Amino acid sequence: MDFGLVLQTDPPGARTVGLMRRAERNGFRYGWTFDSAVLWQEPYVIHSRILEHTEKLVVGPMVTNPGTRAWEVTASTFATLNEMYGNRTVCGIGRGDSAMRVAGRKPNTLATLGQAMRVIRDLAEGRETELDGTTLRIPWVRDGRLPVWMAAYGPRALALAGAEADGFILQLADPYLTEWMVKAVRDAAADAGRDPAEVAICVAAPAYVCDDTPEALAHAREQCRWFGGMVGNHVADLVTRYGEHSDLVPDALTSYIKARQGYDYAHHGRTGNPDTAFVPDEIVDRFCLVGPVSAHIERLRRLRELGVDQFALYAMHDAVEAVIDAYGTDVVPVLEADA
Repeated sequence: MDFGLVLQTDPPGARTVGLMRRAERNGFRYGWTFDSAVLWQEPYVIHSRILEHTEKLVVGPMVTNPGTRAWEVTASTFATLNEMYGNRTVCGIGRGDSAMRVAGRKPNTLATLGQAMRVIRDLAEGRETELDGTTLRIPWVRDGRLPVWMAAYGPRALALAGAEADGFILQLADPYLTEWMVKAVRDAAADAGRDPAEVAICVAAPAYVCDDTPEALAHAREQCRWFGGMVGNHVADLVTRYGEHSDLVPDALTSYIKARQGYDYAHHGRTGNPDTAFVPDEIVDRFCLVGPVSAHIERLRRLRELGVDQFALYAMHDAVEAVIDAYGTDVVPVLEADA
């Protein structure tokens, strides 16, 4: 199992670079950042600095979207980073939540997302493609490589990920839901004539290492409760489309948002978000990894058994450095030794 670190690009940008360097020293292989131009600093500028100051770290957005940048611009950006640093990028992409809604736009359709994934990958890898009726190719790309990993929850999105994406990003770490969604992605890959094993599986969720005491666990849950609110935005979209109880979407994903009353993106992805009070402790424990090292290892082993290739650790809490170091000392080596 690989490990990734997920950060928001809050200023100063140098801190993001420093934390990614720390992650690489601790055995992490991927460095991910949010991509929401109004809420945070421009990620690709910071990605360039991360790549310059690391040796092997693979860098990308978790996640970009087809709506806030022209597709040829996104492709050229990745291709430029790859030319400079040696094919060390990955394009995480989704319909667009915060980046689109903060700007007063709706998330993109899945049809648009599917087309964007194909165009961005083709252009970044030097192939000819068609965009808005015009045939395009980036002529200076040589031996480009850009895996495109898609974030998804709902049945149609999972099917698209299985049919089209190089990897699937699931932003929660609940074993039951992971098993359900990985199966959906792999079934879709097989239906599309692909080898399901070729679709990388990435689970992304907050991790907080603490003592196994009521006080420590309560603090850890408060530090990670924001995540249930963030996931709740996507769940609310699913409930709107499919209803509160549907055979297409598990109740284990949708039932917890009944008391949700809205969401202010000014607090998006941040500890203390007042719009996440509806998220119960049970959801924090299911969706996130909280507790002593042994609990993290147990959950990660279970996720690996379900086919997860990477755990990407969200580190938006008050113990960022401590968690990176704890994983580097006590978690990453254990999972590597298992292999």
